[in-house]
Amino acid sequence: MLINSSEYLIIIGDIKAQIKTAQRRVALEANSELFMLYWNIGRVINEYSQWGNKFVENLARDIKLDFPKARGYSVRNLKYMAKFAKTFPELEIVQSLTAQITWTHSNVLLDKVKDYSAMLWYAKRAAETGWTVDTFKEQIDYKLYERQALVQKATNFQERLELPQSELAEQTMKDPYMFDFVPYREGMIEREIENELVKNITKLILELGTGFAFMGNQFPIEVEGEDFYMDMLFYNVKLHCYVVIELKNKDFKPEYAGKLNFYISAVDDLMKSEIDNPTIGLLLCRNKRGMIAEYALRDIEKPIGVSEYRLLKDLPEEYENILPSAEDIEKRISSLPDEGEEK
Repeated sequence: MLINSSEYLIIIGDIKAQIKTAQRRVALEANSELFMLYWNIGRVINEYSQWGNKFVENLARDIKLDFPKARGYSVRNLKYMAKFAKTFPELEIVQSLTAQITWTHSNVLLDKVKDYSAMLWYAKRAAETGWTVDTFKEQIDYKLYERQALVQKATNFQERLELPQSELAEQTMKDPYMFDFVPYREGMIEREIENELVKNITKLILELGTGFAFMGNQFPIEVEGEDFYMDMLFYNVKLHCYVVIELKNKDFKPEYAGKLNFYISAVDDLMKSEIDNPTIGLLLCRNKRGMIAEYALRDIEKPIGVSEYRLLKDLPEEYENILPSAEDIEKRISSLPDEGEEK
């Protein structure tokens, strides 16, 4: 019996998710008691904050005397406890956070995020994705909350997909996508950008998000004896569907949506199995031209999203200042699966 590729991706994706969930649950259960202890210590420190820094310094020294082998009670960490207890005074929220993130993740939130809603959003996303602390920092530095939760997205997902896939598809999209690993050059053509994305497929998948498995670029599909080539084809094991990505090094034009609609129809008819959800299209442009994109998608039959992308050297200054070094990038991808594997 031949293995159905999309069905196998779903099976292995589900198994991997179960393994990661079990591993994370064990770690977080062990972490939860310590987390609550830190919160309670922070409340005590805040209650006696009028005693100043000397109180925290004395506390750190006296804890060290009675528990010489205990770690995590430095002056610096005690101040984190106080800041955490002040930022999250509600027990219910604290209990929710301990089920989602580690203490180190919470310190990153306290250092890097000011908005309370954004803190809770990042904590939830960290739980869903299993981000390492380094990746967690990068997602915050790259303003993922603003690009994914706050941005007005140009899609017709709500009209063309049923729940919960429509919401999941919306949550998956970002605007803009940050392809900081692709050096920008004057006069670059689309194929050159595409080749750079494929050459750095692991980094591309990391930016696309959870669940993407690379199926190929310039992916051929035959219709009435004629070959057509999709820029990039993915399968998303979280959405349980194929995702066709078309890349344009120009501003959005309505005819781009028509061509992508054709590819999606062909994939649905020739590749999609009974267990797959409807195929989704993602059109990446230099400028999505929101109102034009909205009109173009309004009567398109297939689910399509339009987003912008940024390359290295044409990022706004606010992003250039937080780009990781070469060493950071190597560290970031060293623990990821081999190219082509689902992430």
